[in-house]
Amino acid sequence: MSADPLARLADVIESRKPANGGDPDASYVARLLHKGPDAFLKKIGEEATEVVMAAKDADHGGDRAKIVGEVADLWFHCMIALAHYGLKPADVVAELQRREGLSGLEEKALRKVREREGKGE
Repeated sequence: MSADPLARLADVIESRKPANGGDPDASYVARLLHKGPDAFLKKIGEEATEVVMAAKDADHGGDRAKIVGEVADLWFHCMIALAHYGLKPADVVAELQRREGLSGLEEKALRKVREREGKGE
């Protein structure tokens, strides 16, 4: 068993895929995956909005711990999307590592150059 909690969660999500025997009647993950991308992408949008609302509330004296809970919900639903597309949290970590040491402004400029050259990411 992995020591990495994201990798462990990714394994659970993978096991809940309907193609791997996950039952949409017994598993929330299987239900979302069974419904298809529209279902889990809608949840990602909802959870992202809830992160923003929790952060705005925290700016006005609200509970900062709520941000953590909402980000956890967002990450969870993003992990369902990753699994659907055959990706793992390690792929995201590798991309973050690739960007390490590169300023955000430089990284954004490089993306624009790649897009103009037709080499998108």
